[in-house]
Amino acid sequence: MGKWFRSESVAKLIDALIPVLAALAALSIGAVMLIILGANPFKAFGALIDGAFGSTNSLADTIVKATPLLLVGLGICISFRGNVINLGGEGQMIIGALLATALGLAFPEWPGILMIPLAMFTGFLGGAVWGGISGALKAYFNVSELLSTIMMNAIAVQLMNFLLSGPMIDPIQSAKASQIPQTARLAQAFDLPRLVPTRLHLGALIAIVLAFLVYILLWRTTTGYRIRAVGQNPDASRYAGMDVKKQIVLALLLSGAFAGLAGAIQVFGISHRMITDGSATGFTGNAGFNGIVAALFGQLHPLGTIPASFLFGALLVGANKLQRVMQVPTALITMLNGLVVVFVVSSEKWRHAREQKRLTETTIVKEIENPPADINNPAAEGEANS
Repeated sequence: MGKWFRSESVAKLIDALIPVLAALAALSIGAVMLIILGANPFKAFGALIDGAFGSTNSLADTIVKATPLLLVGLGICISFRGNVINLGGEGQMIIGALLATALGLAFPEWPGILMIPLAMFTGFLGGAVWGGISGALKAYFNVSELLSTIMMNAIAVQLMNFLLSGPMIDPIQSAKASQIPQTARLAQAFDLPRLVPTRLHLGALIAIVLAFLVYILLWRTTTGYRIRAVGQNPDASRYAGMDVKKQIVLALLLSGAFAGLAGAIQVFGISHRMITDGSATGFTGNAGFNGIVAALFGQLHPLGTIPASFLFGALLVGANKLQRVMQVPTALITMLNGLVVVFVVSSEKWRHAREQKRLTETTIVKEIENPPADINNPAAEGEANS
């Protein structure tokens, strides 16, 4: 039985379940908080599940909510595999959305079949540039990407607020005293195709297809191999002739590109205009940070990020119904989501420690089973010394 638990396949299965167990532990603490507030946790979580999966519209909303998480998560898989941490998904989403929206507003008479792919590419390119700036700062000036990506978020938010309150503001709002920070509505021909009467749009399928392409990129191409090699050991990669700085920039550039695409899809698939409350969350819905958690939950694997994003999308959608049915404070919903994030991120540390322990044990076992020649034959060592 002990050998069964120590087998490689079982160990990998346990590692895969660690994020799930972490999420369940977080929900258990949430259940305790619900009891303290006088709410029935079984009824509350039943409302959460019903809100996420209880109807066709609920399921569609869950998939829609998961779409930007998946796209941001794919970028995180690339950057983290390159050992650079991208915390700038919020800003990259905003820049991608701004550029895609500006293109749609500039050419309202273009056919949708031409505008939609061009706008998606523009958003992809905008996010790439925004992420690439942090990559260049990291590679060539040794500026921490944690600091630079966070600061680029702040710059993107202020740029969005300026444009949506001035140059890009809806002319109708400009003529009113309300001055809501939003652009004009894009032409209906530019709306992403959707499954009527739900809000499920083509962006979800695009995200899933891209997940498979990112998997191919990371594990079936030389570019992906270089990114992963630099992430594992930059010194050895440099010794092998790889351009380490180029791979760092490329990792953050691609990571930002997928976040930028998420922003463009949010506009063309959901809101059909840029609108904000003055904060990044007002547009992104915090997808730039939730996508990081989804990627970690999926163990930084593009295909694993698909169900992870779906799970977190369900949690976010279902939490809205939980709040309505149970009449609990909004702070509890925020706390519940935060607990899941903290537990899942912390579980990644535990999983990594288990992996390192297994590698160490495997090395020791191999050394015992295959000792050096001088240990098996002490006489040989004496002859060698003589």
